[in-house]
Amino acid sequence: MKRKTLMLLGLLALLWSSCSKEKQADIKPPENHTDTQTLAVGAASIAGVNWADGRDNFVDGWVIPSGLDAGDSYTTVSDKANAILTGFQTNMPGVNTVRLPINPPSVLESWWGSYTGAIDRALNKNMKVILACWEAASSRDGIIDNTTQFWDMWQTVVTKYQGNANVYFEVFNEPHGYTQAQLTTIYAEWLTRYPNVPRNRILLGGTGYSENVTGIGADSRFTNCLLSLHNYAFWATRTLSGWESDWRSRFGSYASRTVVTEYGAAMTTSKNYTGAVGSDNEIAYIVGSTNVFRADGIASVYWPGLRDGDSYSIQTRGGSGTNITLTTTNASGLVRIRYGWGEGSTFNSTAYYRINNRNSGKALDVNGGSTSNGANIIQWPWNGGNNQQWQIIDNGGGYYRIINRNSGKALEVNGGSTTNGAGITQSTWSGSNSQQWQVVDNGGGYYRIINRNSGQALDVNGSSTADGANIIQWPWNGGNNQQWQIVQQ
Repeated sequence: MKRKTLMLLGLLALLWSSCSKEKQADIKPPENHTDTQTLAVGAASIAGVNWADGRDNFVDGWVIPSGLDAGDSYTTVSDKANAILTGFQTNMPGVNTVRLPINPPSVLESWWGSYTGAIDRALNKNMKVILACWEAASSRDGIIDNTTQFWDMWQTVVTKYQGNANVYFEVFNEPHGYTQAQLTTIYAEWLTRYPNVPRNRILLGGTGYSENVTGIGADSRFTNCLLSLHNYAFWATRTLSGWESDWRSRFGSYASRTVVTEYGAAMTTSKNYTGAVGSDNEIAYIVGSTNVFRADGIASVYWPGLRDGDSYSIQTRGGSGTNITLTTTNASGLVRIRYGWGEGSTFNSTAYYRINNRNSGKALDVNGGSTSNGANIIQWPWNGGNNQQWQIIDNGGGYYRIINRNSGKALEVNGGSTTNGAGITQSTWSGSNSQQWQVVDNGGGYYRIINRNSGQALDVNGSSTADGANIIQWPWNGGNNQQWQIVQQ
């Protein structure tokens, strides 16, 4: 994490054909999901947090994650780690990975005998562990401090942990001191020295401050290696859509191999990350980041899960000795972090969402921006208009009302019909079953939207990709034209 030091899956989803109604009827529906089911999004299904040194991980000497002490034995480190990791698992359902720092002194000196207690405890708790190499505080130049010690460190680490399928090796954190050619030479040497480490457990940081992985990803020598990406709100000021575009420019066509090993924003300042985005850059960043992670299948590791004194930390530490407890610092931030992992839904009645069809990529839209009862609902390219933005409000019993921002009217099946192909319109909210919808997580960042009255799914008529195609109801069949991405604005 360089907040104080910087200068400033493809989707993993089911593929369903988008053909005619007759052909769609033959498609086998996917397995039922609920909005609380764990969704494995991204490379290696990594859903993680950083556990960091309170001094930051750039230190001269041993890196000692918050809660541990230099004098701790292996047993004490293991016991403390158990309390902290249990806190992560209890407070952050879905977390399955911890990223831990290493450097040559931490591995080549006596601390390693104790520090491995934290690594081993995480593995015993069936967590994945990313071991990332950091440079010393005295340099901070994005260059390996001592190459002999660097290779000795990695030899020790690889020898001990290459046989454990849950250990991942991140070669060098934020290598901004190297040109791409220099960096790829180091990575190629790493692969040559440790040929028995599976490529899919090796993380190669992107160029600069691990800020862009496209160059490393395109190098054929590193095919199947994972790519480590960082991005922070303090690097720039952008809108929600600007942050989404920025992320996608940083991983390009390598979503399926990318692991965001650092991203984060202020969590101790009481910001609401599940409400309206407004003009707050950090909120736009967190919402945009997690939207992209979920929609594009990007694995993510939040900075930090725990770091004493860090306003970004999503957990804070209490207790003493081995009796450590963790407390969540920002519930809305946690919701967004988990959303990025593919966990749960984040519908907030004060926020607005765009609802994009999976098949066409177009947005759910009130035709012509009408405010009249009975106006048709169509699909149209996203333009940010209020007639393309919707509130999703919990109505109880597992159903939602979906209210247009422009008209204030509710999405409904016209006339309360239960007929296949009945049109979808808007009308003043009355509470009728034809205006209530289940919003069911379908995996891979998509939802099916099922009417309470008819039991049928929101559907683009005939799987059309044309602007202005009508939205209808049709029995659920798993077609892409019945799957919707729901993205907070």
